[in-house]
Amino acid sequence: QVQLVESGGGLVQTGGSLRLSCAASGGAFSVYIMAWFRQVPGKDREFVAAISGFGGSRFYEDSVKGRFTISRDNAKNTVYLQMNSLKPEDTAVYYCAARRGVYSRNRYEYDFWGQGTQVTVSS
Repeated sequence: QVQLVESGGGLVQTGGSLRLSCAASGGAFSVYIMAWFRQVPGKDREFVAAISGFGGSRFYEDSVKGRFTISRDNAKNTVYLQMNSLKPEDTAVYYCAARRGVYSRNRYEYDFWGQGTQVTVSS
């Protein structure tokens, strides 16, 4: 079992930046594909970004390309999401997720989830 704990959310103005962190415990961190998803009330949880076990491959949802960067530090069992040029439409609860095997954008293919951290971007 892998436990995931997100941190770093908060309130920021349009154009601002935040860095989310997700600390993992209970498993061999480097074997997991790590991803970030986000969800707003009344909508499905959507894919934001993912990173392979050793960081060699990264994947992004189109609306965040060029603004968000996913990274990981396997020595610290932590994955990050650097979010720049934030927009009001980025407002959501952001979740960290983990799965073994190949990369996926499908939330149902992820086995482990954090509790979420709220990001609010004011206009």
